[in-house]
Amino acid sequence: MAWQSYGLDQCAQKLVLMARERDPQSLNQSYKMRMAVPYGLERFWGEHLRLKGREEDKALYWKETWNELVKVMAKAGITLPNDKVEPENTKQIQVMSQKLWNISTEDQRVSLAVLTQLCDSIVWWTQRYK
Repeated sequence: MAWQSYGLDQCAQKLVLMARERDPQSLNQSYKMRMAVPYGLERFWGEHLRLKGREEDKALYWKETWNELVKVMAKAGITLPNDKVEPENTKQIQVMSQKLWNISTEDQRVSLAVLTQLCDSIVWWTQRYK
């Protein structure tokens, strides 16, 4: 298999610029995103729910990052779930979490590796634009 960058650096730059435009303080989430990756896809995905309703710009930054990961992984042939979930709907959260946990171990590993690289790029662009 040949190396394919999937435009991660361009995605990261776009995400950082959009977040900076909305609220420069939300850029601090970049570091938190990178630190959250080792905890798994479900925890990374769920962070936007924790912030929703309290810190909308930060929640949106997390959700946009997840959405970009979903698009990138689709190009790689891996389907990540991306259900619309309301933060107060426990049933929806459980269903989405189960979908993430049911992804094959290999696809989880690949997705986490790509998410790591995406977040590393986000941190790099954050440092440049802060």
